[in-house]
Amino acid sequence: MTDTRIVEHTSDRAWTAEAVRRIGADGLRSADTHLLKVDLPSWSRTEAGGIDLYLKDESTHPTGSLKHRLARSLFLYALCNGWIRPGTTVIEASSGSTAVSEAYFAKLIGVPFVAVMMKGTSPRKTELIEAQGGRCHFVDSPSEIYAVAQRLEAELDGHFIDQFTMAERATDWRGNNNIAESVFAQMAGEPHPVPEWIVVGAGTGGTSATFGRYVRYQQHDTRLAVVDVENSVFLPAYEAGDGTITSTGGSRIEGIGRPRVEPSFVSQVIDRMIGVPDASSVAAARFLSSRLGRRVGGSTGTNFWGACTIMAEMADAGRAGSVVSLLCDSGDRYDHTYYNDEWVAEQELDLAPPTAVLTEYFATGVWNS
Repeated sequence: MTDTRIVEHTSDRAWTAEAVRRIGADGLRSADTHLLKVDLPSWSRTEAGGIDLYLKDESTHPTGSLKHRLARSLFLYALCNGWIRPGTTVIEASSGSTAVSEAYFAKLIGVPFVAVMMKGTSPRKTELIEAQGGRCHFVDSPSEIYAVAQRLEAELDGHFIDQFTMAERATDWRGNNNIAESVFAQMAGEPHPVPEWIVVGAGTGGTSATFGRYVRYQQHDTRLAVVDVENSVFLPAYEAGDGTITSTGGSRIEGIGRPRVEPSFVSQVIDRMIGVPDASSVAAARFLSSRLGRRVGGSTGTNFWGACTIMAEMADAGRAGSVVSLLCDSGDRYDHTYYNDEWVAEQELDLAPPTAVLTEYFATGVWNS
């Protein structure tokens, strides 16, 4: 006679359902972010109809940055895979903004959260993580964060949520109000509703993967440009077609740039990459802030510099159209760095040349980068 064996692990289903409900309800309470049209000088009007620049303002999320979308997706993905259960400590390797958002969702569903971060990360971000009940674990080198996160996962019997691997998997790139679908819906009434270019940076690579996949899925002619910063390997790897390239340095532009090619970086959906010096990123953030009347973060400066590069190219070719990029987070988080002249001097960043380039560009339409 054969014994029938039944093994069940269903005791956490009710808790998981409640956690998913809480995250869903939070999403329903959150309005979509604005798409800002940047006021450009008269040179942007060409015989072909003109060039328009838009910024998706992700700073208005409840946790203040683009990473709010990613954190929501990562938590739902982990919950629905059964990786987060009652009392599970969630661990993340993060430069700050993702951890701020993940600490928010961890508190929302009632689980502990630990962020493995580089020493020197914005103190304001550390305060925001701790205000949500999260704990910060600092490391000296960017190459340490993965191993330390994995060690903490084992020691705490927790779950390393791993944004750098899971970002492109957790996001529904075909729709479900992801950032790409939102942008195209908001562009519907504009003079050029289908952008010529979308310009984004890469940290995990999840945002560029979402945009790149979405425009192909929807059969748009929109091209995707990814901007990269100093001490990051995304651009060299893209140029060489070699995903094994690494770097020992860390990015000074928080939120983008990595010392290794992250698993979520899908190079095949990228049409162009643009390398932006850190001085240009910081100068562009300050310049754009003065035009918007409020501060933007360093990664937004990187995006803006890349967008200006593309708009200048379009104008030279007499080509009309729209360019869309991201306002990733508020510059108020960076009082001690990008908006601190002492920090800029310590980093030996000369902001005068890129500021002159932007000033001349907005005055005359001539881009001399």
